[in-house]
Amino acid sequence: MSRGLEDFLLKIWSRRGGLSTLLLPLSWLYGLLSARRLRARAGTAWKAPVPVVVVGNILVGGTGKTPVTIAVCQALQARGWHPGVVSRGYGAAVGPAPRLSDGGGGADRLGDEPALIHAATGAPVAVHPRRALAAAALLAAHPDVDVLVADDGLQHTALARDLEIIVQDGRGVGNGRLLPAGPLREPPARLARADWLVTHLAPDEPMPPSTASIGSGDTPRTVVMRLRPEGATHLASGRDLPWDAWRAEQGAAPCSAAAGIGRPERFFAMLRAAGVTLSRTLRVPDHRTIPADALRGLPPGPVLITPKDAVKCAAPHDPRLWAVRAAPAFSDPGWPDALDQALRTAARGRAGGA
Repeated sequence: MSRGLEDFLLKIWSRRGGLSTLLLPLSWLYGLLSARRLRARAGTAWKAPVPVVVVGNILVGGTGKTPVTIAVCQALQARGWHPGVVSRGYGAAVGPAPRLSDGGGGADRLGDEPALIHAATGAPVAVHPRRALAAAALLAAHPDVDVLVADDGLQHTALARDLEIIVQDGRGVGNGRLLPAGPLREPPARLARADWLVTHLAPDEPMPPSTASIGSGDTPRTVVMRLRPEGATHLASGRDLPWDAWRAEQGAAPCSAAAGIGRPERFFAMLRAAGVTLSRTLRVPDHRTIPADALRGLPPGPVLITPKDAVKCAAPHDPRLWAVRAAPAFSDPGWPDALDQALRTAARGRAGGA
């Protein structure tokens, strides 16, 4: 999807205007068919022998699932778990059999997001449109894996799950309508059934109004996530610097930034909030490779890109390119401890039922 079409749809989906209302009959049909499909898959769901935590969203477009998945894996590793990750493998021609990171962790084999998750965490990854097949293959190849993290797996109910983390952003639920009249894959009420609702916001971005009434009970527990630069890696040389060192080295010189992610504006806003002067920005459709000729058209000076773009960069030897690593800051730093305890309870339940 082109950025122009995406911007047009986002504008329609932000309010209940005339065009959105005209599309409501299609939304009702979509909701009926989608609910039937999800129920059918859930009825025959495969239950893994280890706990499963799903990270997903009900809102189309990038909400920040990948940084949440990475943060979850790293938090579990720090607490003694050995997580494995299953994903669809969007952008890679996976084929009939699941594909594992054991054979290579590049974006061409796994897809850009699974490749990034594997590179950031070292956790084994398996990709296939049927998540249950990917999970079974991963567990067979890695018997030490004791928890599965399903990236972008909320609507893939054929894989049973113990815990759900829904990720949204500043759009909230948009106009509250299902596709194509709105931006939702499932009704807004679906949020209340999650265990955690993580809202990914840009610096100084307010909470969406639609979130105010969520989390008033025990479920879901709500957490705000904001990303901030942690370091930068020079693609051509592999030289890695902490963010403060990179800023000191570059001084106040203007930079450019390019991003092929779901919401490039969040990346640009993060850089500006961190003191970077951006002379030019380049927005590329999500999952697309940033074209080398477009990079050449940017003005002289450093070009900052995301790690997701770096794993599939068409011009990695361009000496101007720096991949900016971002670290999440959560409103509740202790929420991974609660996740850890919930998963331990799930693991004990499996052991007791064995």
